[in-house]
Amino acid sequence: MVENHIQRGGYIEAIGRRKTSVARVRISKINKIVQVNGKPIEEYLPTEKLLKTALQPFEENEEYKDIGATIVVKGGGISSHAEAIRHGLTRAFVAHNPEDRKRFKVLGFLTRDPRKKERKKFGLRKARRAPQWSKR
Repeated sequence: MVENHIQRGGYIEAIGRRKTSVARVRISKINKIVQVNGKPIEEYLPTEKLLKTALQPFEENEEYKDIGATIVVKGGGISSHAEAIRHGLTRAFVAHNPEDRKRFKVLGFLTRDPRKKERKKFGLRKARRAPQWSKR
């Protein structure tokens, strides 16, 4: 099985991905706040929906309430960032406590969403959109 986390002195590091976003997540019991790119997560994710998506792993288990996270996320858009954060947090929590793997797997948090934008093809306007046809 491939290891997708690193365990160091005071923290556990994992990587979460979605589309082109990559989130590097470090969880520790020392730091009780969740920061994304140097800002509090509430400030970084503008809407309640995105915030709830990113913090779903915390809501699933009470033992994670006293754990903080430092997250660096790059690439993609803000919605993709929220899902990459969720994926990274889940991987870090499973590294912290492997018994939680089954619960997170059922919820779908461990599954990486592989969908990406389809490339544009020549002769077309977009990936599949053809130029408008004119009879005359």
